[in-house]
Amino acid sequence: MTTNRANRAVRTPGGLSVRLDVRALTVVVLLLLAALAASVVLIGTGDFPIPAADVLKTLVGNGDAGQEFIVNELRLPRVLVGLLVGASLGLGGALFQSVSRNPLGSPDVLGLGQGATAGALVVIVLFSGDASAVTLGALVGGLATGLAIYVLAWKQGVHGYRLVLVGIGVSAIVTAVNGYLLTKADIVDAARAVVWMTGSLSGRDWAQVWPLLALCAVLVPLVLANARGLRMLEMGDDVSYSLGVRVERVRMLLLVAAVLLTAAATAAAGPVSFVALTAPQLARRLTRSPGPNLLPSLCMGAALLVTADWVSQRVFGADQLPVGVVTGVLGGVYLLWLLVTERRAGRI
Repeated sequence: MTTNRANRAVRTPGGLSVRLDVRALTVVVLLLLAALAASVVLIGTGDFPIPAADVLKTLVGNGDAGQEFIVNELRLPRVLVGLLVGASLGLGGALFQSVSRNPLGSPDVLGLGQGATAGALVVIVLFSGDASAVTLGALVGGLATGLAIYVLAWKQGVHGYRLVLVGIGVSAIVTAVNGYLLTKADIVDAARAVVWMTGSLSGRDWAQVWPLLALCAVLVPLVLANARGLRMLEMGDDVSYSLGVRVERVRMLLLVAAVLLTAAATAAAGPVSFVALTAPQLARRLTRSPGPNLLPSLCMGAALLVTADWVSQRVFGADQLPVGVVTGVLGGVYLLWLLVTERRAGRI
């Protein structure tokens, strides 16, 4: 095997040239290690603290009966849901920002979270549905909102700023609908709805893990397989056509994947805000690499969410906050910084 520009390309004996960004690969590995380390610490956190070494022993089947129950039945599902939700939001956010070519083109701004919330509120307020029905309602609401945005933004194709502007408008409408539904709910359903709308990992079990894991197992390889087409789309439609990319097919496929990832994550944990907005931007700043940075964004989202969940449980003493509150505060600060930076650069 020989290399040209060791940090960029690898040429195999058969003549196949593979681009390798060593910095981006290093960032992915470090983020994975950070997410796993945070997960082990989070599993050991709670009213019955467990040292990290004992957590690792229990995960490989060498813990005592009490630790086996606490780790495998109570805490591990919550952490896995956090990892999967964070990864889904990070990847979905990277797809939306890349397709729209706008750092503000995330599910939070486009209204997909609000759409999923509307679906959940319809089930809670109008039908008093159980947890499974609320999850299904959130998934349907997110998909319906994504379809509406795509249809309304279509004009001989879907383009970045039109997608963002339509998304902002749809978000405002759906937010108003959500407010109306809350005013029509009785006090019990309204309290239940507000708790869900905050975004939380509390009470998550294996029933939330398996569907989200199955969806990620299908969509993540599909998205990564189309990474080259997405990278070409960032250069503009005309250039993409000239390079042989089927622009609208690739764009629609990736937008559907992003909507599914975001809707499924919201259905599993509620509308956890700002992870989809911040993870791709932080990943890009770490890799210093152009392009969508799909894998770094996925790993960054997972690491951010499990770290925020640990913060929500430990930093505020006896008052454990929903993870959505922590991500909302941190994401709001980041959004203000991003807006100021973009304005100074003359891009908005």
